[in-house]
Amino acid sequence: MQKSIREGFGLTVSEALWKKKPVIGGAVGGIKQQIINGITGFLVHSPEGAAQRTVQLLRDPELCRRLGENGHQHVKQNFLLTRHLKDYTLMMLALDYPYEHIVFLG
Repeated sequence: MQKSIREGFGLTVSEALWKKKPVIGGAVGGIKQQIINGITGFLVHSPEGAAQRTVQLLRDPELCRRLGENGHQHVKQNFLLTRHLKDYTLMMLALDYPYEHIVFLG
């Protein structure tokens, strides 16, 4: 749980998602970019909302597993250095082939 009232990019959120743990986080700042509500965890606006989501996760291990797996994939696809390297490589290829509409990186 990362129930911040103000937060940049919370590394603790991405670390938990990477470890396949569903995350309950305050719907503020960078946490909103890391948690996809209902897909990788839950965004909440109050302590009561956080408590309700905690009880929900404790009662539903399959939901925890699904959110955790989704969270791991979300971090892998969006926040790892390898994703940034792929983006830069694609940009360079696009510059080399300005008349191609699609560039594939295999």
